[in-house]
Amino acid sequence: MAGNTYGTVFRVTTFGESHGAAVGAVVDGCPAGLDLDEKDIQKYLDRRKPGQSRFTTARQEADEVEILSGVFEGRTLGTPIALLIRNKDQRSKDYSEIKDIYRPGHADLCFDKKYGFRDYRGGGRSSGRETAGRVAAGAVALKLLSALDIEVTAFSRQIGPVCVPEEKTDIRESRENPLCLPDKDSFIKASEYLDSLRKEGNSAGGIIECIVRGLPAGLGEPVFDKLDAELGKAVISIGAIKGFEVGDGFRSAQVSGRENNDPFMIKDGRIVKGSNHSGGTLGGMSDGSPLVFRAAVKPTPSISQLQKTVSSSGKERIIEIKGRHDPVIVPRAVVVVEAMTGIVLADLYLRNKLSRTDMG
Repeated sequence: MAGNTYGTVFRVTTFGESHGAAVGAVVDGCPAGLDLDEKDIQKYLDRRKPGQSRFTTARQEADEVEILSGVFEGRTLGTPIALLIRNKDQRSKDYSEIKDIYRPGHADLCFDKKYGFRDYRGGGRSSGRETAGRVAAGAVALKLLSALDIEVTAFSRQIGPVCVPEEKTDIRESRENPLCLPDKDSFIKASEYLDSLRKEGNSAGGIIECIVRGLPAGLGEPVFDKLDAELGKAVISIGAIKGFEVGDGFRSAQVSGRENNDPFMIKDGRIVKGSNHSGGTLGGMSDGSPLVFRAAVKPTPSISQLQKTVSSSGKERIIEIKGRHDPVIVPRAVVVVEAMTGIVLADLYLRNKLSRTDMG
């Protein structure tokens, strides 16, 4: 299987299956001398781990990370950093009844057609469990960015039909409720909506928004490796994410050029923009203003309602998926979006060091 590695200078490879012995990641290209220990990584994994509220799967995983290499006396060595997260609460028997049946909304059919074989225990590599390795690696990237005064913050902008208005956005509140919504009233409404879906054996989707502050101008390449293109690839590579937009995104199609352009001006001796419709990118590069993007997350495909499907032998079947599943993926995916954003920005930052002879 190809495609398990992302990055050019700061390179991340994830490994492991949902019901295997462990998942994890190897980070190559992290500069030497960065302060790093398990606690720096664990705080991000704790935000992603299951079983923390009624809105997540009941699977109980401590998601405790082990640093196997690349760190000595609390600092990175500049050598590959191997990160291991052991699986301890697998229930593979939950999937034995559907090992020959293709689950709607999952990659089962595609795996069978591509490889002629698949790991039916929770989806194997296509399981959301794979993102634990991304979060562990992303924590290293985010620690590097923090040392550069670059801050990455994501939250739930929308759960199902409940969308937080821009003017009511409170980032601190998004860290206080299990749906990561930046507004208490919206959290109450979304909770009621999700509870009604859970009783029906159904699920919901939503939108994640991410804001990056402190980003210098010039990150990203003008042609194929644009900042927004790299972010789009990295974020959409997260399972269940089906849409991506930067700045005003699709709303840009509804306005004139005059309304969409961001005027430049001088403020405190610096060049700044009077608005940020572009979301912090111009010509595929960061422009020094906050980077803003959103990702659309589909409803969890594993639902307990009866659904039509087919078996690997070509017979039509009716399926009822059992096991432990999230009624909504969005809250746990928030930190995954932060992690992938960190990986992209760390890689582009290090690549930028090669763009001019006078850069330190």
